[in-house]
Amino acid sequence: MNRMFKPRKKQEEVIAFQGGKMGVSAVPGSGKTRTLSFLASRLLIDGKVREDQEILIVTLVNSAVDNFSRQISEFVREAGLLPHFGYRVRTLHGLANDIVRDRPSLVGLDENFDILSENEAKTILRDAALAWLKANPAALDAYLRDDLTENEYRKVRQRELERVVISIADGFIRQAKDASLLPEDVRRLLDRRPGRERLDLAEMCWEIYAAYQHGLNYRGAVDFQDLIRLALATLNADEDYLARLRHRWPYILEDEAQDSSALQEQILRLITGQDGHWVRVGDPNQAIYETFTTASPEYLRQFVARSDVQARELPNSGRSTRSIIKLANYLIDWSMKRHPSQAVREEKRPLLPPLIEPVARGDAQPNPKDRPGEVHVRLDPYTPGDEIETVVRSAKAWIEDHPDETLAILVPRNDRGSEFVQALQKLSVPVVELLRSTTSARQIAGSLTLILEHLAQAVDPARLGRSFEVWKRDEREDADQKASVKRVGQLLGRAVQVETFVYPALDQDWLDRDAQMLEALDADPGLRDTLEGFRATLRRWQAAVMLPVDQLVLTLAQDLFHDPLDLAIAYSVAVALRQEAEAHPEWRLPDFASYLRSVARNERSAAFLSENEPEFNPDAHRGKVTVATMHKAKGLEWDRVYLTSVNNYDFPSDEAHDTYMSETWYVRDQLNLDAEARGQLQVLSGELEQYVEGQASREARLDYVAERLRLLYVGITRARKELIITWNTGRNGDKVAASPLVALHHFWEKERS
Repeated sequence: MNRMFKPRKKQEEVIAFQGGKMGVSAVPGSGKTRTLSFLASRLLIDGKVREDQEILIVTLVNSAVDNFSRQISEFVREAGLLPHFGYRVRTLHGLANDIVRDRPSLVGLDENFDILSENEAKTILRDAALAWLKANPAALDAYLRDDLTENEYRKVRQRELERVVISIADGFIRQAKDASLLPEDVRRLLDRRPGRERLDLAEMCWEIYAAYQHGLNYRGAVDFQDLIRLALATLNADEDYLARLRHRWPYILEDEAQDSSALQEQILRLITGQDGHWVRVGDPNQAIYETFTTASPEYLRQFVARSDVQARELPNSGRSTRSIIKLANYLIDWSMKRHPSQAVREEKRPLLPPLIEPVARGDAQPNPKDRPGEVHVRLDPYTPGDEIETVVRSAKAWIEDHPDETLAILVPRNDRGSEFVQALQKLSVPVVELLRSTTSARQIAGSLTLILEHLAQAVDPARLGRSFEVWKRDEREDADQKASVKRVGQLLGRAVQVETFVYPALDQDWLDRDAQMLEALDADPGLRDTLEGFRATLRRWQAAVMLPVDQLVLTLAQDLFHDPLDLAIAYSVAVALRQEAEAHPEWRLPDFASYLRSVARNERSAAFLSENEPEFNPDAHRGKVTVATMHKAKGLEWDRVYLTSVNNYDFPSDEAHDTYMSETWYVRDQLNLDAEARGQLQVLSGELEQYVEGQASREARLDYVAERLRLLYVGITRARKELIITWNTGRNGDKVAASPLVALHHFWEKERS
């Protein structure tokens, strides 16, 4: 027995694996990574691989790669073997890259092909979508509600269509590549349908797909979806190469298998072959990326159910108290037997056994002492603002009383998380953000946007006033000075001719000619020096406009930011804008300002907003409040957890009063256009016999309901000792408590009584 790891009975059943195929259903906190690492080390110690072979461990994210490598090396080192030999840990994308790099010519690639980052790929897709929209400005009118007012129609055209077209095309292209369909394949399938029903969305997406793929080919690059597709093509194209890989990797251990896609599964199945050994471990109840990717938990469920696969479970978890385990298990039971939607219960089956079981007495990782009085499932209705205030004040008091413990506020959406962060900062609560982008990064992007917009339209007095407020951003953070800064900004915004302030002629200085400004100067003797300093700064900025955009941003940053972290983010902004300039040599200052504004508004992502951190460790942030989306919280745990916004908008249940993020107010008949486009592709590929408008939207709705139920389960199982669940009535006050929340409340009240 290894002194570093004393396996539980169910873990021993997995570790005893000798060969063949095995599927393992694991619950949250069951130690599946530890178990899989120990299995890999045991296979090495038992001499199951030869000197020219390796055990291949495939996982989801880079941080997990480091975790696996560290644990396996610990195990084999204790057994007296050299670490880092006899095994390889890769993400699926890393494995695909290895395969394609070995044989690039087989799939028509140059040896030095590039892999575009997600942000670079999004830029190419956006350009292709905008070009299509410019050439077809009214093409989507047939999908808009016919009762839109003229102002509503104009608003949709100006603010919404760009985002909608990009989103539709993105989902279509992902699904097409997962089916190994290139643009020419889609075109051929469309041409085979003369006289059949029109597939307008598929036609649109084909054009954008063709332009997008042309952009990739022009750069000699591939995206991440291509990488997976081409890896499979490589394996199918060279039997000798495939045979060598099968010999090199006789054992494949796959983690997080619930997030595998069809292509990913096919790659690992090919490498395993008939005689190889393949262990797949995952928790289908934690599959929360289905609506964002082409992954599906059904692939793992179907694998485990096969007659030639050894089915195992890891049901024991020492993470949470028995009360929290009871709540999570009841959610599984309710979803199977009492969910209000029969289609969700019987067709989608979002949550299934195994149920979570506490660990046995004497376990090395015992469950925390039970605290049933610290589990609260609240039905009290809050407005969005009241929910934030209540949770933040509660979290502040708790973290002050428990400085050596961990706490998280979990939200369903990034924008909601940003609101919690701001509320915590106002109360001077130490906070850690685990969101798509940090509040400070977006604020810096927003500040730079306002200055770039002023420099692009230097004669606009309103932009002059806003630039002053940005220049005095540090003072604006002080409540006592905020009103004064805003007042001066408003006065500058009244300057009829901006140049009379920035470059005044003799006796023509606007400061000495505007009556209200003169009153302000008399009231504040130091204001003139401040405005003279601002005027000198503006002149320096305007002189820097002739520089490349990245150097311009660095010039602005020196005057605007003083904190080293803020300056580092500003530097990243400059690098990102330089990349955009190289990709778009025709762009001018207004284009860069527009790009940066969309980033600041969270409408598009950018590399400098990504946190690209190593594996997040909640225990390293004791005494602080972590604000995270429930998606980002997967795999993590805290002593106290607040689950927020559990209403019928963020967690719908396929009931008549529910609303859905993907069904926008301006699209007719509650159509989900992303889903409809993918439905049309399914018809083209033969997956569906015919296209019936609305059918794909209905399926997407059910899939979303199922995924959000799993997301709620993930949220509950992040809590070690204490759990509080709340909901709010939404921006318009018309939302109600989510049905699973109501069910959990009644169950828990009965349990406590």
